[in-house]
Amino acid sequence: MNRRELLVLVGSVMAVARPLRAQQKAIPLIGWLHTLSAERSAAVIAAFRDGLREAGYIDRRNVAIEYRWAEGQYDRLPELASDLVARGVDVIVAGAGTVSAVAAKKATSTIPIVFAVVSDPVGDGLVASLARPGGNVTGFSPFSLQLTAKRLEMLSDLQPQARTIALLVNPKQPLTPRIINYVQAAAGPKGLSVHITNASDERELDAAFSAIAQSHADALFVGSDPFFYNRRQEIAALTLRAGIPAIYELREYVAAGGLVSYGTRLDDAYRQTAGYVGRILAGTKPSDLPVQEPTRFELVVNLKTAEALGIKIPPSILARADEVIE
Repeated sequence: MNRRELLVLVGSVMAVARPLRAQQKAIPLIGWLHTLSAERSAAVIAAFRDGLREAGYIDRRNVAIEYRWAEGQYDRLPELASDLVARGVDVIVAGAGTVSAVAAKKATSTIPIVFAVVSDPVGDGLVASLARPGGNVTGFSPFSLQLTAKRLEMLSDLQPQARTIALLVNPKQPLTPRIINYVQAAAGPKGLSVHITNASDERELDAAFSAIAQSHADALFVGSDPFFYNRRQEIAALTLRAGIPAIYELREYVAAGGLVSYGTRLDDAYRQTAGYVGRILAGTKPSDLPVQEPTRFELVVNLKTAEALGIKIPPSILARADEVIE
């Protein structure tokens, strides 16, 4: 074979190889849409990656993650969701509440979406039903609204003489009207009045606690909201300064200095979310994956905070506590 024939042969092989390489599938790309910041979300990222690993996917080896953080600014979520769609991700993970999931669904009706913690996915119009989601959306529901009566009962056990409960909510959170309804429905039979206080930014948070102090509320119920979670250290400090016992939905509030929490574990939710992502990447349709609900709830108590507030935790609560922080 002469040199000219060799060059022709090599050129022919390369011409065939190029389209073959182009046809090879790149590693899957996961779009991560989160309401909060990376700094405040290290634990859930770790749990999500653990879940991916259990599903057979390792970040930067056989899967890639494209992160988008709203930094607590809800109005940024639609743009960030559209950006992920334009990026051509294979699946979107919507983290930290309803607002990110709603933004993702509005951005695409074809790319699979898995939400991590949405309390009322049917009420928010994200899925047709928990058992049969339909469409391109499924995920994990923390059962938060349904635990409202239980949390209020614990708050009453902590403050048996309570007559007024302050309810802290974010008016920009789509879930807020339902939170108010659930709390008022649970408070009525107990003869408790509910003082509703709004806060959606740092300035309003300080004003809210001044209003709570002026209302002479006996206890505080902190509504589910990503902004509150992002400011859990500040909220714990404000409740301590106000000298008011409070109950929360997540243990992270209590670890930050809050008094009591009752609800699901965030790391469990994100680990299970990753499991669904793995199944979708393997070919399962979101519509065939029922919305997951928690299988366990945990009660967490901070005795140091109780002592600072001058509150004696009832033995009935301590006996049931899954974790006691001393």
